[in-house]
Amino acid sequence: MKAEESSGDHQEPQDIEERTLAYAARAVNLFRVLQDQDDRAGWIVGNQYLRAAVSIGANVSEARSGESRRDFVHKLQISQKEGRECLFHLKLLALSNILPAHRLDPLIGKTREIVAIITTTI
Repeated sequence: MKAEESSGDHQEPQDIEERTLAYAARAVNLFRVLQDQDDRAGWIVGNQYLRAAVSIGANVSEARSGESRRDFVHKLQISQKEGRECLFHLKLLALSNILPAHRLDPLIGKTREIVAIITTTI
């Protein structure tokens, strides 16, 4: 499960498991930013986002140890679903003006990339 190489100076991890781990770390950092705000709605949405973002990588990792092809695909489908949930939460954070859209756009892009890679793998 290798991801395609990204353009630009910063090289992204090629392995989807490494990529989803880096994504989860970004989610942790976003959650910390939200925790520094007084808006409790941001805390709640951020918590939901963090859970889904971490779940993407955890399920990709579990898929590697799948007991069968069916189990492998099932775990990746869960990752795909969690990725789509992440998109929802990120868009909600922007739409609700909890964080400016321009700050979330790069993360939304990364989320879409990860969902696309997982979809292709499935």
